[in-house]
Amino acid sequence: MAKDGSTAATDGTATGSGDIARSLELLWGTGDRPSRGPKPGLTLDRIVTAAVAVADAEGLAAVSMRRLSTELGTGTMSLYRYVPGKAELLDLMLDRVLGEPLPSGTDPADAPAPPADWRASIDAMARTYLDNLRRHPWLLKINQARTVLGPSALRGLELSLTALRSMGLRDPELISVIITVNSFVEGLARTRADAAEAVRETGLSDQEFWDNQRPYLERAMLSGAYPMMASLSEDTFSSDFDHFEFGLRRLIAGFEALVEERTTERATDGTADGTADGTAERTAERTAARK
Repeated sequence: MAKDGSTAATDGTATGSGDIARSLELLWGTGDRPSRGPKPGLTLDRIVTAAVAVADAEGLAAVSMRRLSTELGTGTMSLYRYVPGKAELLDLMLDRVLGEPLPSGTDPADAPAPPADWRASIDAMARTYLDNLRRHPWLLKINQARTVLGPSALRGLELSLTALRSMGLRDPELISVIITVNSFVEGLARTRADAAEAVRETGLSDQEFWDNQRPYLERAMLSGAYPMMASLSEDTFSSDFDHFEFGLRRLIAGFEALVEERTTERATDGTADGTADGTAERTAERTAARK
């Protein structure tokens, strides 16, 4: 049982499942160096860097304090002077890779201005996240339902909200835009990662896998029991079709429709300042006045 009352995942893949207080100290720079002992030859940064490298190369299951001690050429117990265990290390690893696409520095004011058009910002957000998941596929294995928020996570959220503010949506809706885009990207990335993992585990290529099923599928299509499936064009499942581009364009189009709807509502209500919060407040005032 973790100190906050939560239960850590047995495979160490749940963020926020360790000593949350200690994770926060390490994330925010208040617990980098051990409080006693000789001048350390290690740093927390080196430990996290090594952990990310092992996870990238061999998967999250390969990350252990014993393995990291080998990679860093030190005793296993030396690592515990810096980080309590794998659960807390996972919190640090997650914040590290989430910060990779972001500008350096902790002050959002130092970051370059986001694209003027929120559509371009969503496009950039989706592509950046997809690239991050490709470089760190182990991210898809992590339970982030209760993420311990470090500086990189907050900086990324700050920059995203700044880029999307011009949509004129309510604050919960802006968060939902981010969740929707990230969920779409994660879904496609997980499908691709699962396909690659299936090839590694079975030794069968995708082509060989489907070739094995072809005789059965052809008989099924000729049976007349699946008329819709049988009528599909030959290129329906072609790998040439870009599902990412198709889905992203449709997402942005959907958001455009919502933004246009809200713009029309504000024009009708005579609220032209373009702020969603201001519109909500005036709507509440008018509602109260009618009672």
